[in-house]
Amino acid sequence: MKKNLMFIAVAAIGLAGCNGGFKQAPAGLLYNIHTDKSGPKIKDGDFLSVNVIAKTEGDSVLMSTYQTSTPANLVMRKSQPGEIFSVFPFLTEGDSVTVKTNIDSLTKKPGSRRPPFKGKYIVYELKVEKVIAKGKLPDSVWNSQIKTYLNAQNLVLKNNEEAKFKKYVADNKLVGTTTPSGLFYVVTQPGNGEKPAVGDTAEVYYTVKFFNGKVLETNIKEVAQKNNNFNPGLPYKPIRVPVGVKKMIPGWDEGLQLVSKGEKATFVIPSKLAYGEQGNPGGVPPYTSLVFDITVVNIIHQNPNAPKPVEAPQPTVQLKPTGK
Repeated sequence: MKKNLMFIAVAAIGLAGCNGGFKQAPAGLLYNIHTDKSGPKIKDGDFLSVNVIAKTEGDSVLMSTYQTSTPANLVMRKSQPGEIFSVFPFLTEGDSVTVKTNIDSLTKKPGSRRPPFKGKYIVYELKVEKVIAKGKLPDSVWNSQIKTYLNAQNLVLKNNEEAKFKKYVADNKLVGTTTPSGLFYVVTQPGNGEKPAVGDTAEVYYTVKFFNGKVLETNIKEVAQKNNNFNPGLPYKPIRVPVGVKKMIPGWDEGLQLVSKGEKATFVIPSKLAYGEQGNPGGVPPYTSLVFDITVVNIIHQNPNAPKPVEAPQPTVQLKPTGK
């Protein structure tokens, strides 16, 4: 996929709430605190690390930070009535809460679009894992504390990635090929055409997902509808992908040259060939391997009469055990 992967945004996150025990907040927001620890309440400007499970009222899971082992990290800001941020001043580190927000109240802003699911509420279950209070701390000290915390989070992901990769391949009984770079691929339906070369353009259907099966993005309409990722504004047709010219993540640059026209394949791509230690703001945490199911439907060869660009040398991938 493209380096700046544009994932279909999930604007609403939540968990189905209980029938009772909720308190009323402005703009129709309801909240029920389950764990109420002692300690200073969250204030504007504080850093938060929060685990979230997201569901519709009908218990359809939209997202979960537990699935990627990566809490949502954010800085507390002033909020509008009805926004999820408005519940944090009631909480402290270690607290858990279920929040229900009125969908219609959240989608009144110009340009807002109602989520494509039924129900009156978006429901959130939140667990505040960490608070780093800003208070009167100098920015340098506060930022250093945040950096230390995030580095510790990322180290856990880094150390666990290789084991998760091997477990996914074993659990799904995938029999394929591992390239010297670390890309694992399986041809699931043979093709009958030639393979794309560097500089060609491949027309591709794709689905990208986490190891837990959660679909992040797809250009296949039926898959999007099945996984609550459907966006009526998207065309749902093959995308055109430049091959081997560093316009894509390295796993795609390499993998597409291994798949012929008409072929279906699964790429299991380690983070070093995807979004690495930084992750992707579209929803990929650091040190996260990804699974791509792809179909090459057509290959457009570059014009032989066009000036040939100078091909940059491919980077050498250092094969080091994860976490070493």
